[in-house]
Amino acid sequence: MLQRLATLIILLMAGLPLSAQWLDLSTPGIPRTADNEPDLTAPVPKDAYGQPNLSGLWIPVNSHGSLFDPNNAQEWARELMAEHESNYYGQEPRFSCLPGGPAAYPAGALAGGLRRFVHRPDFLAILNADMTYRQVFMDGRELETDPFPTWTGYSVGYWEGDSLVVESNGYNDKTWLNGVGLQHTDQLRITERYQRVDFGHINIEITYDDPGTFTESVQAFVEMEYRADTEILENVCNESSKGLSHWNGEVKQADAKVVEVPEEVLETYVGTYEGIWLGNTITAEIVLEDGEMSLIRTPPYAYNGGNVESAKSRLIAQSQTAFDCTCGVAFVFKANDEGMVNDLEEVHVSGAWSFKRVR
Repeated sequence: MLQRLATLIILLMAGLPLSAQWLDLSTPGIPRTADNEPDLTAPVPKDAYGQPNLSGLWIPVNSHGSLFDPNNAQEWARELMAEHESNYYGQEPRFSCLPGGPAAYPAGALAGGLRRFVHRPDFLAILNADMTYRQVFMDGRELETDPFPTWTGYSVGYWEGDSLVVESNGYNDKTWLNGVGLQHTDQLRITERYQRVDFGHINIEITYDDPGTFTESVQAFVEMEYRADTEILENVCNESSKGLSHWNGEVKQADAKVVEVPEEVLETYVGTYEGIWLGNTITAEIVLEDGEMSLIRTPPYAYNGGNVESAKSRLIAQSQTAFDCTCGVAFVFKANDEGMVNDLEEVHVSGAWSFKRVR
C-alpha cells in the first residue's frame, strides 16, 4: 500500500499547476481586471471565422451526471468497481504509468485533469498533465467504422452554432471512465459538446454510449475554468516492473486486523476537522452510525470518482487511535493533555497532514 501511495503522490504533484516555472511571468495577451487579475468574465475570444477559440490552460472545477451513478452500469462493471475498491484502486492505469484515457475528461487537478487546449480552425490539440495528448481533427473527415483500438481513441470535431461537437471512438478496453474503477468495452463511443460561455469558463456535456457497459447512454456535465499565470510541470512516469510487485494491500486485510474500540471513545472522535493538503483546504467530517465510523471528506480524495463535492468512506480501526480508510490513506486521532481530541492526522506517504477540529 505504501508503494501505491508513493506513486500516487508523485502523480498528484506532477499534475498540479506549479508556480516554480517562470515565477514572475504572467500569461500574456489575456483580459485583466483593474488590479491585474485575469478577467474570467470577459467576452469569449473568437477566431478569424467568428467561432469561439478554446485555447488556454483549463481545469475541471465541477462535474456531475449519470456517469457517476454505478446503478447505470451493467452487473459485470459494478462487480469490477467493487473489486477495485477492495484493493484501494491500485489497478488504475495511471498508477502503472499507462494513459488514463477518458477517465481524465471529468477529472480534477488531483486526478490528472489539468489540460491545455491548442486550437486552430481545422484542429484542436489537447495536452494532458500526464504528457499524453488527444488530436481532434476538424477538417471534415469522419470517424472510421472499425478503427484500431488505442488508449485515447480517435476524435473528429465540427461546429453546431457556438458549440464545438467532438465525436470519438476507437478506445481499447483497458482504461477507466472515472476514478472509482468504472471500466468499459471497446464499443465505447463518446460525444462531447464544448461551449465557452465567457473568457474563463467552458461547459462540456459528455455523452457515453457503450452497449457493453450501460443499458442506455450516460452523461457527465463538466465545468472548466481557465488557469492563468501558471504552466503544466513535466511529468515523467517511470514505474518499474518490480515496483508493481509491492503494490499490495486490500480492505479485507484491514478488516481482518480490526481492533475493538469502545463506542464512548469513538464518540470523542466525532466532529469536523479542517486543514491543508497539497495546497487545498480539506474538511474531514467524522460520523458514527450504528457503531461504525465513517469519513466524509470535502473535496474527496483523488480517486473518488468525478468532482463530486464530497465522498463518504469507511474507517477501520487498527488501534485505539489509528484507522485505515477505504479511500486509501490512514487517519490518527490526537488527544491533548486533558484528553480532548482536537487534532486529526491524515497520513500519506509524504507524511502526516494535521487537521484541526472546528466543531
